Amino acid sequence: MQNIILVGFLGSLAAGLATGIGALPVLFVKRPSKRYLDLMLGFAAGVMLAASVFSLLIPAIDDGGVWVAVGGMLLGALVLHLIDCLVPHEHFIRGHEGPSSRLRKIWLFVLAITIHNFPEGLAVGVGFGGGSLSAAVALAIGIGLQNMPEGLAVALPLAGEGYSRGRALLYATLTGLVEPIGGLLGVSLVLIAKPILPWGLAFAAGAMLFVISDEIIPESHRNGHERLATLGVMVGFAVMTLLDVLLG
Repeated sequence: MQNIILVGFLGSLAAGLATGIGALPVLFVKRPSKRYLDLMLGFAAGVMLAASVFSLLIPAIDDGGVWVAVGGMLLGALVLHLIDCLVPHEHFIRGHEGPSSRLRKIWLFVLAITIHNFPEGLAVGVGFGGGSLSAAVALAIGIGLQNMPEGLAVALPLAGEGYSRGRALLYATLTGLVEPIGGLLGVSLVLIAKPILPWGLAFAAGAMLFVISDEIIPESHRNGHERLATLGVMVGFAVMTLLDVLLG
């Protein structure tokens, strides 16, 4: 059991560190175009959508039945909604209510990224705890891929506010390091109480679906690049589907 917990932790850690890998361009380029960022955000949303369905919801239905899957999914969305309401942070679009400086908004945005990385780590951990190593690896790779544009989205505004490129990269990487915490929690809970596996899978899927609909897709449409972002969603969904089938 300890080996599985370690593997689950390392898998979610690798996925979280991909946030820093995605932020690496901040060291070399001034600022990618908004078209590129919207395409990448769409890609991230597509990967998360496919992961939620194929790697989480379908296994939850297989293991626990459709009512457990639906109940766990709605519970995951509800918990993310409550966190969203109770923890002050910057939304991608709506912004922080009340007066605040641009720098404060950026840090609240960083907090938002950190908050929504947790259910992704949880999903990876639950995947490893479920017993299918190849499927869990595919999920970790998919989550890592979708973390990359988020890392860049964190690093660029910080660099624009005068932080050194190295510090901007460091802070972007740190936002992803909440994922191994979620991963450790997910894999441990599933191994200790095996019957909660379908609930855990569905909960992680619901939390991820909430983030996709509430944050990522609206942001990818904010600058008038809706069709390009939709293309990114389709490509991301296809890539994750291939990963799930070929590695699952």
